[in-house]
Amino acid sequence: MSTGSGGGFQDPPAEVLAEASAAFGLLATPARLHIVWALAQGESDVTGLAERVGGTLPSVSQHLTKLKLAGLVRSRREGRRQVYLVDDPDVVTVVRLMVGQLAERAGHSGHSTRKPVRLRELGA
Repeated sequence: MSTGSGGGFQDPPAEVLAEASAAFGLLATPARLHIVWALAQGESDVTGLAERVGGTLPSVSQHLTKLKLAGLVRSRREGRRQVYLVDDPDVVTVVRLMVGQLAERAGHSGHSTRKPVRLRELGA
């Protein structure tokens, strides 16, 4: 492993970077990010999530299946309902931090109708 110049941190192994990339990839769609954000606030069933994120039941269900397979959310049976919750507290921390920071910046900008900056526009 090489040591980077930034404070002596070692680069993570390739497997760790691949796993992190996959998790970020799953959260790269606004719908899935919204679902994880909603579940970070508390558990919910598919109907409640669909109403909250403005998606259809089949669409939200598909997103939940992908998030569940990746280990980011889990479900439990509650009577006849399937209730979903975030399975990884670190994911909650990352999502809350990122979305919270961006929301705070937007709120303090004084321009609520400001066009969001896209990574593609930044050359990323």
